[in-house]
Amino acid sequence: MMLGPPYNHTMENPATFFLVGIPGLQSSRLGLAISLSAMYTIALLGNTLIMTVICMDSTLQEPMYCFLWILAAVDIVMASSVVPKMVSIFCSGDGSISFNACFAQMYFVHAATAVETGLLLAMAFDRYVAICKPLHYKRILTPKVMLVMSVTIVFRALISMTPLSWMLSHLPFCGSNVVPHSYCEHMAVAKLACADAMPSSLYSLIVSSIIVGSDVVFIAASYTLILRAVFNLSSKNAQRKALSTCGSHVGVMALFYLPGMASIYVAWLGQDTVPLHTQVLLAGLYLIIPPTLNPVIYGIRTKQIWKKIRYLLMFFFYHSYKCS
Repeated sequence: MMLGPPYNHTMENPATFFLVGIPGLQSSRLGLAISLSAMYTIALLGNTLIMTVICMDSTLQEPMYCFLWILAAVDIVMASSVVPKMVSIFCSGDGSISFNACFAQMYFVHAATAVETGLLLAMAFDRYVAICKPLHYKRILTPKVMLVMSVTIVFRALISMTPLSWMLSHLPFCGSNVVPHSYCEHMAVAKLACADAMPSSLYSLIVSSIIVGSDVVFIAASYTLILRAVFNLSSKNAQRKALSTCGSHVGVMALFYLPGMASIYVAWLGQDTVPLHTQVLLAGLYLIIPPTLNPVIYGIRTKQIWKKIRYLLMFFFYHSYKCS
């Protein structure tokens, strides 16, 4: 059954959207631009350093480090999808973004977050096998299993997020083309559609809840079994080592899931009670804080990586000093 008369998609849609930035905080643009630039620089350098160290060191080829390499790559994609444009808005006030670029940005943001939650689940499974079934670790997490897990995570993200962008991009946008947001966030763009955007909005909420909800349930189950196994260890030193190894992962999960879930449900349930600038800030920080802090957490708390990073930095500064 048709919901309305057919329309010409290319004729009725604007060539360009205009991103406002953070409504109500125009006076803080310079401070926001500097803060975002600093966080983005840390995210790029930190994640690139993590990836470089893992690639260069043959001793860091275990499944945990392979997942960490993919996580660092996804963090770079996630931050790069939104931060450069946000900085451009705050520095120059240029919020224009083409129709296709807007939906491409939306797609990359959703796909990257879906991949990241899948990676966190895979890393939880890795810790479960390493701690609860250490003798079978290499037999269970073979390179083939790793490849299948990685491809499945990426495929799930792509196949679940493609309909979302497709449904919204095929609605008519015949009214305002001003997006009251700092990037092409789904709900903010959906409100500009001239037709009913509820199907895509419901799809977004349901799919996000299913993906994140199922991943969190399995992660919680993994860590319940891990904690039970850890506290059954007779050695206190072994307990501390196991808990320290898992501590980094728990911190990264908290950084990702708490702001993310808050952002999604505030956009749905708190539209009339939470100030718009708070909603926009929360949605933006959710995409930039994890990529910024993940390499810091893993780099400092993972001894093998921290040792290699220190060696690499010392080598770089030593040779830079000799050349000067």
